[in-house]
Amino acid sequence: MGKHINQVTAAGLLIALGIIYGDIGTSPLYVFSAIINGRVISEELILGGISCIIWTLTLQTTVKYVILTLRADNRGEGGIFSLYTLVRRRRKWLVAPALIGGAALLADGMITPPISVTSAVEGLSQLPRFANITEWQIVTIVLGILAVLFFMQQFGTASIGKMFGPIMLVWFSMLAVLGVINLTADWSVLKAFSPHYAIQLLTLYPGGFWILGAVFLCTTGAEALYSDMGHCGKQNIRLTWMGVKASLIINYLGQGAYLLGHTGKLYANSSLMKDPSFLASNPGVEALQNPFYASMPQSFLLIGIIIATAAAIIASQALISGSFTLISEAMRLNLWPKFKIVYPTEERGQLFIPAINLLLFLGCCGIVLYFKNSGNMEGAYGLAITLCMIATSILFANYLVLHRVKSFWIYLYLIVYFSIEFAFLFANLEKFPHGGYVTLVMGGILLLIMYVWFKSRKIKNRYVEFARLENYLPVLQELSNDQSINKYATHLVYLSSANNPKEIEYKIIHSILNKKPKRADIYWFVHVDTLDDPYTCEYEVQTIIPNEVIRVEFRLGFRVQPKINLMFRKVVEDMVANKEVNITSRYESLARNNIAGDFEFVVMEKFLSQDNELPFWERLVMKLYFWLKEVSLSEEKGFGLDASNVTVEKFPLVVAPVKTLKLKRILKED
Repeated sequence: MGKHINQVTAAGLLIALGIIYGDIGTSPLYVFSAIINGRVISEELILGGISCIIWTLTLQTTVKYVILTLRADNRGEGGIFSLYTLVRRRRKWLVAPALIGGAALLADGMITPPISVTSAVEGLSQLPRFANITEWQIVTIVLGILAVLFFMQQFGTASIGKMFGPIMLVWFSMLAVLGVINLTADWSVLKAFSPHYAIQLLTLYPGGFWILGAVFLCTTGAEALYSDMGHCGKQNIRLTWMGVKASLIINYLGQGAYLLGHTGKLYANSSLMKDPSFLASNPGVEALQNPFYASMPQSFLLIGIIIATAAAIIASQALISGSFTLISEAMRLNLWPKFKIVYPTEERGQLFIPAINLLLFLGCCGIVLYFKNSGNMEGAYGLAITLCMIATSILFANYLVLHRVKSFWIYLYLIVYFSIEFAFLFANLEKFPHGGYVTLVMGGILLLIMYVWFKSRKIKNRYVEFARLENYLPVLQELSNDQSINKYATHLVYLSSANNPKEIEYKIIHSILNKKPKRADIYWFVHVDTLDDPYTCEYEVQTIIPNEVIRVEFRLGFRVQPKINLMFRKVVEDMVANKEVNITSRYESLARNNIAGDFEFVVMEKFLSQDNELPFWERLVMKLYFWLKEVSLSEEKGFGLDASNVTVEKFPLVVAPVKTLKLKRILKED
């Protein structure tokens, strides 16, 4: 892999703009319309709404994520699973917030692209020539854009970032310029920097607390910002965030200044305008445009819509690339079924998972077809990601404990961010009947998959029996020299899960001795140890009996793809070069010609035996596990083995053997 981007460079800054800020950077498209939707525009609402946005971006995005959480990098990599690997040895239960946060972030990745792209494309209806554009025409355009975006993922985020970076630079520049132009109409909106207006809105304005559900949309991309740290480096993120935040706040102030000129009017988005009960109670409602587009000069509107649509397409990238990273980590940590991973470029952090790309694409298309317009999507957006942010707070507090930060600061951190995030969670709960249940259902399904994969491993570990390898060495030597048994392979390689080099699974011994005896010249036992840091790639060799029994241990980071076939070949080459092993075939004719012997890998594939008495829930978990195993990568593909020299051997998994069997023998009378 290439050198990881961690220093401030022009290329790093450009890629950061193109990949990191798509989600949070396009929030001006829909945040204000969500805040004022169905409400009479007033100074209290506008100033309070902007004040909430400013302080949310400051406390939640800047302080929590950019300043604090980015410090919890695992050798340059970020994200909730990277954070989990740093703290998981402290408390076993920390896997719970990691699973919940990971599932919530993936669910959020299925709604960010639809709401961003749909909000932008809906701007076409503001143009006279497209005034009669239908909802289904907008849906068709959005689906086409999403199809192209997900198709491009296979080429890697490096190329996408270089292409998207300049576009996002234009986008943020446009946000700032439009904000300044509108600010000149009413400078009084600058009063919103005082938190007094936010507090007043939340406590005195009718139903003001529930407005937090709309305000939260301005910071939903903060978690993706942390997840994508490995693509750009935290220094590039911190530097670019200063300009990004300034552009966002200036644009929100500009939209607020525009709306202050329309006080007394009632704003309703397209979904509310179709609600008969709303129209009946508000007979004189005036359908104001989305304030983002309404605050643009009419002559610039077409250009603005084009740039906004391009930026909205890019908005999807942060969650998509973050989802790939998240799943790859989950697979290596045994929290997700194994899927094929492709590395399109040599840069660290650049990866593509075809199955997840398809899953996200289908999920996004389903969201678009179900909700149809951005107004409806706002009701589903934000609820799941609050759970992810709470989970990150829990894990980061444990990270601070491990780094011996004073208890006062840790408790202060938890009090501040639990107060903020639980307030956002409760406010977002109002969205549950209006579409929030969709993301919670999707997140629940993803969480179930992770839980099943994690729990099944715990159940299986009860069954794994280890034997002292030294007790079987004499038998293995005898078998290797027993000419009465046909040779199974010159080199027989088993993948072992035994962490202790002096132990071996009993199932492997059973496979060699008790099934059809597997005579070989050299027995190799290969163990893969997944480490808590991302990119370690090293191995250790223990020669137990020279040229007869050898153990190889690979120590791989949780971001390293286990290409065991290639890695094992390199180990053998090094050992041959160091004259530690003789791999020449022991067949006389081949040995005379110095031809290397054959290598055969044996993969032990489990199936759930009928001889189990599992409780109902564990039986259900194991059935789901084996179903997931059917649709995921096989063991040999997951470990990067060549199918031409792999033998798959099935063995029964008995985790709860039947204790009592009522079987009575009947004796025949003579």
